[in-house]
Amino acid sequence: MSENGTQPSATKTDPTVDVTASKARLRLWLKLLKATKHVEGELRENFRTSFDTTLPRFDVMAALYRAEAGLKMSQLSSVLRVSNGNVTGIVDRLVDDGMLVRVPVDNDRRATTVRLTKAGREQFARMASKHEAWIDDLLHGVDADEIHDMAEQLERIASKASKGET
Repeated sequence: MSENGTQPSATKTDPTVDVTASKARLRLWLKLLKATKHVEGELRENFRTSFDTTLPRFDVMAALYRAEAGLKMSQLSSVLRVSNGNVTGIVDRLVDDGMLVRVPVDNDRRATTVRLTKAGREQFARMASKHEAWIDDLLHGVDADEIHDMAEQLERIASKASKGET
């Protein structure tokens, strides 16, 4: 415990930790978070104003666009890394709008597969094209080499995290 009754941080108590690098990593994380929130906010607004839809609806449609035969709800939740409950409401509305169809799974009366309808595939293609243009505009000024370097660094971080390394 420190004099003020709080636990000292690991960077102050562990002599092997490079405090300067640790602070720089923290600042980097905050900048990544700020940039992510900015881009996500712009995308949410663009989807709302251009397509009267939401980013989560786009995400569901994107996952199903890649899985042309469709996905069970549990598979869709897993791909999106959200709970079944979160996906169910979005899927219900997309079905009501004619963008998705539910198909019973053979030999399992409880399960259904959801997939994009023809109209859903066409709508997603239009949205995906605009999405790419929006991202290109938002990240304009980042050149190909910088993109490659950043992507490698982010992949390394993600790989470390998925292996449970700290």
